[in-house]
Amino acid sequence: MLTGGEAIKNDIDALREMLRRMNSDDLDRRSYVVVIGGGAVLDAVGFATAVAHRGLRLIRIPTTTLAQSDSGVGVKNGVNLFSKKNWLGAFAVPWGVINDQRLLSSLPDRDFRCGFSEAIKVSLLKDAPFFSWLHANAEQIAVRGPQAWNAIRRSAEWHLQHITEGGDPFEMLEARPLDFGHWSAHKLESMTSFELRHGEAVAIGVAIDTIYSSLRHGLSEDAAGLVLEALQRLGLLTSHPALQRTEELFAGLEEFRQHLGGRLTVTMLEDIGRPINVHRIDHAAMLDAIHHVQERVRSAATA
Repeated sequence: MLTGGEAIKNDIDALREMLRRMNSDDLDRRSYVVVIGGGAVLDAVGFATAVAHRGLRLIRIPTTTLAQSDSGVGVKNGVNLFSKKNWLGAFAVPWGVINDQRLLSSLPDRDFRCGFSEAIKVSLLKDAPFFSWLHANAEQIAVRGPQAWNAIRRSAEWHLQHITEGGDPFEMLEARPLDFGHWSAHKLESMTSFELRHGEAVAIGVAIDTIYSSLRHGLSEDAAGLVLEALQRLGLLTSHPALQRTEELFAGLEEFRQHLGGRLTVTMLEDIGRPINVHRIDHAAMLDAIHHVQERVRSAATA
């Protein structure tokens, strides 16, 4: 039994204990490790499995909305170090992934909803009709209506398709195209001592970069408004006092660059379903985007 949530990724001793157990149980490269848990547990166990004997056979059974719709079907594994998200990690393809919607029945509402930020993200990057469907069904998805399972399935399919057919599964090129909104999300998680769930931080990051895209890259104001509306309907458009620490937040851009290497490459939107890669950020415009999101949240709270 392992500690759940982001705590396991912040505990280097937990990683050492997993490796010790794999060694004492005489696991080898034909042994299977089955991990049942949310995204953070999958990440940590996945990393231990990836480095033991240069790779054991990992079976993932995700138990959260976010893990079933995104990270559970991916090839990334890692833990946090030096107060940086996923600083220690490896790419490793799982031997198998089993998504069972019955495992989500016991999730608290907060954890159930926050996984859909990744569905919004991938729809903005890959599939405008999927985004329109999410927007139209957001309120029912948030209360676990039958549409929720379709959203999870479609999101998982898009993430899997990108990994298997996108041409860069191990991020050897400049861009991290599935990480729209993540430069600030990862930084916000560490700035809040992981008080924010990953899905909540991604929702904030997606909102910020959507508004920035409307200010600098041609995304229409109407389209940006629909994105923020969808996040609100899902119960995901939130703010946090850490957003006021903008100088510290902007350090997330350099951490994002370092994580991939080379020049800064951040994905933005020309339109829904039409991502672009940019290499410079207008800090004044990004501040405007952050303030816009904060004001939107304040207005919604007093409405």
